[in-house]
Amino acid sequence: MKNRKLLMIPGPIEFTPEVLGAMGLPTTSHVAPNFINVCGEALELMRQVFLSPTGQPFIMAGSGTLAMDMAAANLIEEGDGVLVVNTGYFSDRFAKIAQRYGAKVTEVRASVVGDVPSADDVEKALKSGSFKIMTLTHVDTSTAVCVDIKKLAHIARSYGVLSVVDGVCSVAGEELRQDEWGVDIALTASQKAIGVPPGLALVMASPKAMEAFRNRTSPVRNFYADWNEWLPIMKAYEERRPSYFGTPAVNLVWALNVSLKQIGEEGMEKRVARHKRISRAFKDAMRALGLKQVPLSDEKSATTLSGVYYPDGTDSSLLKHIGDAGVIVAGGLHPQIKDKYFRVGHMGAVNGSDILSTIGAIETALVKSNYKFDKGRGLQAAAAILE
Repeated sequence: MKNRKLLMIPGPIEFTPEVLGAMGLPTTSHVAPNFINVCGEALELMRQVFLSPTGQPFIMAGSGTLAMDMAAANLIEEGDGVLVVNTGYFSDRFAKIAQRYGAKVTEVRASVVGDVPSADDVEKALKSGSFKIMTLTHVDTSTAVCVDIKKLAHIARSYGVLSVVDGVCSVAGEELRQDEWGVDIALTASQKAIGVPPGLALVMASPKAMEAFRNRTSPVRNFYADWNEWLPIMKAYEERRPSYFGTPAVNLVWALNVSLKQIGEEGMEKRVARHKRISRAFKDAMRALGLKQVPLSDEKSATTLSGVYYPDGTDSSLLKHIGDAGVIVAGGLHPQIKDKYFRVGHMGAVNGSDILSTIGAIETALVKSNYKFDKGRGLQAAAAILE
């Protein structure tokens, strides 16, 4: 497409030609044999990506927020205790969702923006209350921080608490081993590292989560998200049988099947390693340019995106200059620092060339903003990692 700009926001992302080709296929009936087979395959492939051979997958027409809503609606009953490990904007959202279903919500918050709650603080909170669920935002897209899911899920399980992981900005980009780490719910959306245009909510539930759902004593308070309605549909698709509750997003499911196969062909270990390498290249470039990042340390930084503070003397006008140089990045989202930083997504099909183009656009924008630096230093730092 002539004059098309490179999209480097933290979702939607750039998609492979094969995924876009699947989106352009003639729309089939949702009960056609070929679609039933494709949807059944996609459900099976989800287990490989989530590393959850024992999990129950769900594919829904909706956004990542619907996936969060589905998890809460099916597991929370009036008065249940929910501990929210809060790292930013989307942790706030999970707290609001839980409260909507009548949960008694307690939050463990990071002391400052860019930090994450310590494991000791999380365990202290678990000891002090009675909780059914602990929610974790694996990568908070507003702050670009990443929490230690392996450690925190283990702590939750030791207290008999279900762990619900918002993996919207992490699944298929960050390391996540759902079964091995004892994660009870992992959820995501199609438009980020999964690599499919927006419109699908994806949920993987452990046997313990499904048991908790079946042991409810009150009806699920969300008709559309009720697993009582959707579980028979998911099982029917895996058994290659037609079934219906609500019309699926047919073309998106075709595209999802293509993308999940591509992820499987790359292999999860290689895919995570590629994301780490690309992330390091971008972050090293920002440091070489003298730009401070939102996460307080590399250990707390996400692999799938970066949050970068505007340098002194510049502001959000930098975004326009970056766009003029051919790359679209995102402004700030966290309310405390919204006008002080920008965000760059580097997940999915992104490659080294995309990263270098983005860094080059940022350098060009910094020159236009009269920021003093050694031009080319960021590109050199990234190239040293990517070569």
